[in-house]
Amino acid sequence: MIRSLLVANRAEIARRIFRTCRELGIATVAVHSDPDAGAPHVREADAAVRLPGSAPADTYLRADLLVQAALAAGADAVHPGYGFLSENADFARAVTGAGLTWVGPPAEAIEAMASKTRAKDLMRAAGVPLLAPLDPGRATPDDLPLLVKAAAGGGGRGMRVVRDLAALPAELTSARAEALSAFGDAEVFLEPYVEGARHVEVQILADAHGTVWALGTRDCSLQRRHQKVIEEAPAPGLPAGLRDALHEAASGAARAIGYRGAGTVEFLVGRDGRPYFLEMNTRLQVEHPVTECVYGVDLVALQLRVAEGEPLPAEPPEAHGHAVEARLYAEDPARGWRPGTGVMHRLAVAEGPGLRVDSGLADGDEITVHYDPMLAKVIAWAPTRAEAVRRLAHALERARLHGPVTNRDLLVRALRHPEFADARMDTGFLERHLEQLTATDDQTAPLAALAAALADAARRPMAGTGTGTGTVAGRLGGWRNVPSQPQLKTYRSEPDGTEHEVRYRLTRDGLIADDHPDTRLVESSPHRVVLDVGGVRRTFEVAGYGDEVYVDSPLGAHALTALPRFPDPTARAEPGSLLAPMPGTVVRVAEVAVGDRVEAGRPILWLEAMKMEHRITAPAAGVLSALHVAPGRQVEVGAVLAVVAEEAPASSPPPRTAHSDQQTAPGRSRT
Repeated sequence: MIRSLLVANRAEIARRIFRTCRELGIATVAVHSDPDAGAPHVREADAAVRLPGSAPADTYLRADLLVQAALAAGADAVHPGYGFLSENADFARAVTGAGLTWVGPPAEAIEAMASKTRAKDLMRAAGVPLLAPLDPGRATPDDLPLLVKAAAGGGGRGMRVVRDLAALPAELTSARAEALSAFGDAEVFLEPYVEGARHVEVQILADAHGTVWALGTRDCSLQRRHQKVIEEAPAPGLPAGLRDALHEAASGAARAIGYRGAGTVEFLVGRDGRPYFLEMNTRLQVEHPVTECVYGVDLVALQLRVAEGEPLPAEPPEAHGHAVEARLYAEDPARGWRPGTGVMHRLAVAEGPGLRVDSGLADGDEITVHYDPMLAKVIAWAPTRAEAVRRLAHALERARLHGPVTNRDLLVRALRHPEFADARMDTGFLERHLEQLTATDDQTAPLAALAAALADAARRPMAGTGTGTGTVAGRLGGWRNVPSQPQLKTYRSEPDGTEHEVRYRLTRDGLIADDHPDTRLVESSPHRVVLDVGGVRRTFEVAGYGDEVYVDSPLGAHALTALPRFPDPTARAEPGSLLAPMPGTVVRVAEVAVGDRVEAGRPILWLEAMKMEHRITAPAAGVLSALHVAPGRQVEVGAVLAVVAEEAPASSPPPRTAHSDQQTAPGRSRT
């Protein structure tokens, strides 16, 4: 029996595992890096052990420190969660070698699936359908498009889509370099790229007594940069024959390697309905909650029982209803999926019947550059797919997200897109519809700015006059029998930068707002403003954190920055400056020197932040007149990285926030 469990992980997955442990009466041990010292998963554990340092390579990726922590805290078992060392056979051996119970598959099974090329050989021998590998030296135009993939890892690292045969050598070289940096293994392979395919996977659970469960399918087709964003169970629209074939193939894969515990077998399903084996993830998946909701099981509890040697029932439970999960990230999809950092002042998603929220954050937590930008997973269950999708979109839309920019709007729009509603999505869905899903033509932002200004006035009782109504007059200091002076307040919408100038007067006859002639103030307080807009009453919840203002209403959520009345005229960088778009570490610099001419779009350097690598490029053709960074240097947002003096400029341009193309960063594990 497991009595005390160390979770060799952090944030959301650590909290999720601890939740099950509390229900089962198992004591919990957390580990933490220095930035995570006050994190919720640390506060919730019965004991916690410090891993000195900040970077994952020095903390959560140190197998020796993790085993020492388990022994020091008196744990008798280790659960790896997902990511980090969850698919590391040497870590599994180190845990069992220390006399601890490993809550995961045997090290030999992990090793068998660690290399995609070896895994495909095993699956081919087991009769699992897969794509035939291609010899790069023999590829022809008829083979296009092609996919270059790293053999030792995933998550988009070392992966390239090739549509021009002439570009293949360079893409192979680039993929090998990234794979070597990310996984310590430069091996890559080539296979056909299946256009318009769906990403479908099967949840496997196996015990040590020969029982293998195939707990249905999940569709994970909505992806950005080859990483999942929205997942659902069961995968919609699969013919019964195809579903049964996937179950049989996944079960066969598990039996072929003597699998034990929870795992996932992933497939591509082409437009012709043919499935192809991708890989087997020998761990718990990020998206496991949708399977739990549909099957009414606790996969973590089942993992623990299997690790204790208990047998599974001969047959899995029946499936009921439909579940959809959305990954809420601190990132800006409209700007190259740029991750955000800073304080998450508030993260509140209404939970209720059919809704579940798994998060690693608490209000006021800092989002740092050291880990991926996932804030929470929001899961909705309902009897039908349409009801589950509607419930999830509504929950996301009404969430209170006060902090760095998120992908919330993209998630809501994707869930409500006709193609998704009709289950016609594929792995290219987000890329194909990105412009539509990130459009910022928001007609309600000026009204939100007005509400913010009125809430600000309510915080300053003597700043203006009232309307003569009891509630408002009490808040705003009463009214005078003279016209009030116009009030002026300017806000900037985030992240698009649109400025909204609010001019209004509060008189004995009520609100007079220059740009809102049909709007009447009903009620005002520092945190709540009620407006009558054209005869329709609207309520705005307003929260301020210094100059940051967040306005939430049924019309939408708005993040605003209150601008000073007199901007600092010295707040300007040298023309042509490339400013860091986020805090991060410079991982490499291009072979370019000061004085060289560079073309527009040429990579200058690469920043690593939040498990992703961001390519910083020249915004225009010119001469590199300054380079202020070197590999290994950490930079803050807004730091001047380099200066590109544009050729024959018509006028002095404002400083540019460096353009970045996001890739997955080296040295990080899959999630």
